[in-house]
Parts: sequence; structure tokens; C-alpha cells
Amino acid sequence: MKTYIYFARTLFFLLFIIFEKQINAFHLPGVAPKSYAIKERVPLQVNKVTSTKTQIPYEFYDLPFCKPTKTKQQMENIGEVLAGDAITNSPYVIEMKHGMACQKLCRKEYSDEEMSHFRELIDNDYKIHWIVDGLPVACRFKNSDYITRGFHIGFKFRVANVHVLFNHVRIKLLYNENPAFKGSRIVGFEVQPTSINHKWDKSQGEFGPDTILDTCDVNNKVKFDIDNMQSVEKADEVIYTYDVIWEKSDLKWSERWDIYFEGNPDDEIHYFSIVNSFMISLFLTGVVGMILLRALRQDITNYNEMQSPDEAQEETGWKLVHRDVFRPPDFMPNLFAALAGTGMQLVAMTGSTLGFALLGFMSPANRGGLLTSLLLLYVFMGSVGGYWSATLYKLFGGISWKTNFLLTALLFPGAMFILFTIVDIIAITEGSSTALPVHWILALLLLWFCVSAPLVFVGSYFGIKKETMTVPVAVNQLRRQIPEQNWYSHPMFSIALGGILPFGVVCIELFFIMSALWLHQIYYVFGFLVCVFCILVLTCAEITIVMCYFQLCSEDYRWWWRSFLSSGSSAIYLFAYSIWYFIYKLEIDDGVSVFIYFTYMLMISIAFFLMCGSIGFFACLWFTRKIYGALKVD
Repeated sequence: MKTYIYFARTLFFLLFIIFEKQINAFHLPGVAPKSYAIKERVPLQVNKVTSTKTQIPYEFYDLPFCKPTKTKQQMENIGEVLAGDAITNSPYVIEMKHGMACQKLCRKEYSDEEMSHFRELIDNDYKIHWIVDGLPVACRFKNSDYITRGFHIGFKFRVANVHVLFNHVRIKLLYNENPAFKGSRIVGFEVQPTSINHKWDKSQGEFGPDTILDTCDVNNKVKFDIDNMQSVEKADEVIYTYDVIWEKSDLKWSERWDIYFEGNPDDEIHYFSIVNSFMISLFLTGVVGMILLRALRQDITNYNEMQSPDEAQEETGWKLVHRDVFRPPDFMPNLFAALAGTGMQLVAMTGSTLGFALLGFMSPANRGGLLTSLLLLYVFMGSVGGYWSATLYKLFGGISWKTNFLLTALLFPGAMFILFTIVDIIAITEGSSTALPVHWILALLLLWFCVSAPLVFVGSYFGIKKETMTVPVAVNQLRRQIPEQNWYSHPMFSIALGGILPFGVVCIELFFIMSALWLHQIYYVFGFLVCVFCILVLTCAEITIVMCYFQLCSEDYRWWWRSFLSSGSSAIYLFAYSIWYFIYKLEIDDGVSVFIYFTYMLMISIAFFLMCGSIGFFACLWFTRKIYGALKVD
């Protein structure tokens, strides 16, 4: 035991060092730095406006901000579209190493209705997101290294009880120079928003670039006055201005994303929690494995050494149900096979995604890369789902192959598509940027029916053609009577108990994933996520095998569905956790946003149920074949 613990600790710290280096060596394959010459135009792109209180993002130009003469939207991938990203050019003029002060952007006349909309956005803490050279805009806290992505539209000045709009921004750009390359590279992008009620003499004529503002001094520097902020309490004109400041930095281009990661104050808690979870799970795996191995070895030895049939008849426990343990499930074996196959498809998708993440392809610089990869890898793993579904269905002696194929190809993606369509309709009615255009919906349908479904069919074909999976013991025609079970052997109790440990393994990491999903934080520690995923797989397999062993010892051979539900029940705890997270961590009070939140969490929970359930079931299938294959049965 001591040797095992020592080995586990050594292995963990080696993995920790490897993943720590992977995290620090942030790199996105295929992305090259861009160098700018002096006074070369540096494009500032606008993205979206988001809030953690409503979960309904808008495109930047859905709001009445200053627009360029001609807008041009950047090409997007499916992940960016699903996330509501809409990267578009802006009227801001920025030139490399050319500082500017009090530059006039535009003048807007706002009605009472538009001002009311601004007040609503301010109350809901909406933030503006811009991009320069691939970097998201950051807003720095005063006297702190802590930054947040995006900056607020405005704030409520509680002293005067008025809503104030940020109509002036000080854009600070950091650049790096090195003899190894020509020009300068941008390594930082920060904005300091300010509210100023600009004044100008209308006798100058039409408002334009040469208009003189009373709120700018002779050096074009803005005069900030706390008593002269831009209110949005009533219809009024708003003049937008900006400053540009360039600052040389020693920061390397490859390290320019570090500030977005180091800004998270929970990082230390994250590290210690992962270490604790990893060590506890390894310890439990070793202890349970050793106990189970010793108990099984003794049972098999005693059973095989029996000399007479009378001795065998006196024996009780899992050995007596060997003629019924491989009896196909009574309840919907076709559905069971389809769910197990879909779960394996999700496992393959998750493992492949994490593999690409470790290579750097899921970095925040690759916008939409994670969602795109999840979607495409699920589609391409259709053959995995079809193969395992058909293999199981053949083991059950099924003959409705078309039904099996249709259930595998349509059930889970169909349920997800229906739920997503409902959310998409709501997003369209709310004018959200996450509303999926028709051509993207058609693209998803083409992926589903023209790529995923054919791959499921190919996998099913090979599963059918493969030889039937062998079982070590034949099944009797007559069923063995199941004795009366104790209260702790009740299916509901064992199923509920089986999901606690797998959820406990991921609950800490789940907090950070939920923060990335709903609080718009950056999740980047994929090395630790790989560790957690491996622990989850081992834990699901381990706890389900233990529960299956206790069930068989009670002479209850109906283990197929229960093994799937035991580890799959961790999804119930995940959904319950989402309720707790909603109550204590989020500030959502809008009915539409509440519906969107719980619909998406339901979709995630269903996928988690299928993935964990299939892991537990296939572990039990391996376990039962092994232990009954070790028995000497006539």
C-alpha cells in the first residue's frame, strides 16, 4: 500500500510539472505575430456587448453607437457564431506609436427611448468588448495588476442618483521592439473609460473633425469634472471622443495573454483544490481496488475448490447467478444500446478535444475554437457511437437494426437540436447576438444528416459484421428467482449513491468551468482538466464496479440498466449544483435569462449523464466477463 501511494504521488507531481509548463508556455499553433511600421494603421474592431446578469449579449452596432461609413464583419466559425461574437470594423483611427488626445469620433442625438435603453443596460452591468491585433480589451483596476475583459457602458452615480454614460475612452496600447524583427508588436490593450458632458459652440456650424470642444484644453487634453458627466436620464446629445496612448514594454509577444490569466484571484484555490482531488481519488482507487481484488480472489478460489454439488448449492452470492447475469435487459434493450453507444461517442469527443487543447489549439486567442472542435469532433465520432451501439445490440440478440441505427443517429442530437431551437427562437425575439442565422442552422442540419448520420451507419455496419461479443457463461432459459432485497440494495438507493463520488471528483473544477460559461471568465488550465477527466473515468468505472459487485452478491442479476444509471446519476448532482450556482453565484433575475441558463445546463447534464453512464456500464461489462470467466462452470 505504501509503495502504491508513493508511486501515485510521484506520478502526480510529474504530471503537475508537465502541465504547469504547458500552461506557462502559452502558444497557438499557426498564429504568427504581426509587426507594424510607424504610423501604420492599427485596426480596432468591435465585438459584442455582454452582461452576467442577463446572459443575453448584443452585437455592438445593435446599440446606437458611432458607426463607420461602411461596416465589414470578419469571417466567423461556427463556435464564434454560437458564442455571439460579431467582430466588425470601427470608426476609431489608431496609428502605430502616434499618440492622440481628445479625438472626436461622432455626435449622436438620443431620444428618451434610447436613453431609457442605455439606463437598462447600465443597470444590468453590460460590458463592451473590443479587439486590437487579436487582443481583447482590458480594463485595469486602480493600483492593481488585476484586470477584467471589457469595460462597462456606464455606471449609476448614486450620489446624484443618475445614470452616467462612458462617452470618452483613453486607449492605452503597449508595444514591444526587438532587433530580431522589424517594426513594433502590440503586447497590451487597455481602456480607461470616462464620462464627460462635452460642450461646443453651435455657432461654429456643423459638427465635424475641426469642431472645438469647450471640454478640451489648448493641448487637446480632456477636462474631467465630476459635476460635468454625461447623464442619460433624458433625451440629449452625446459626443464621443477618445485618446490614444502608446507605451513601450519589455513584455514578449508570446506572453501578452498572461495578464488575462494571472488576473484571476482564485488561481491559488484552483491549484490546491485540484491537488487535493487528485490525491484523494487515487487513494480511494487503490484502497477499493485492493479490497475488491482480495474479496473476489477468495470467492473464486473457494467456489472452484468445491468438491461436491451439495457444497455448491449451499454457496450464496454472485456465483449463483452465473446463468442469468448475461441475460439481455428486459426493458428496451435497443434504447439501452443506443444510449451506451452515444455515451461512448461523447467520451471519444471529449478525449479528442482535450488532446487538441493540450497542443494549444483551444487557447483563448483562437476564438470559437473550443465550441467548433466540440461540435465537429462529435460529428466525426459518429462511427464510434454506431459501432458500440450495434455491438451491444448484437450481444442482446436484437434484429431491429434499422431502429437501432435511427435511435443512435437521431435521439441525442435530436433532443439537443430541439432544446437549442427553443433557445434560439428566444434569442431572436430578444435581438441577441447569439441568435443563429438561417444559413448556420442549415449548416448544422447538413452536418447532422450528411456527415454524422452516415458515420453512425458506417460504425453500425462494422459493429454488425463483427463477431458477437463472447460471454463466458451461457444463459438459462428459465429465470432464477431474485430473493427479497435489503433496503440498501434498492435500485434508487444504489443509483443515487453511485453518482456522488464521480460528481465529487469534478465539482471543484466545475466551479471554474461554470465561471467561464456564465461569468465570461477565461478557462485555460486544460492540463488539469485532462487530469480531472482521467480521474472521472476511473472513478465512474470504480464506483460502478463496486455497486455492481454488491448487487450480484445480493443475487440480483439485473445489472445492465443499473450500472448505466449508477454512474450516470452524477448528472443529477451536476444539475442540482447548477441550481446552487444560480442562487448563490449569479445575479440573474430576468425570466428569459433564467430559462436560457437552465435549458443549457439541462443539455450539459444530459450529455454528462450519457458519458458517465456509458463509462460505468462498459466497466461493469468488462468486470462481469472477467469474474465469471474465472469460474469453473460446467
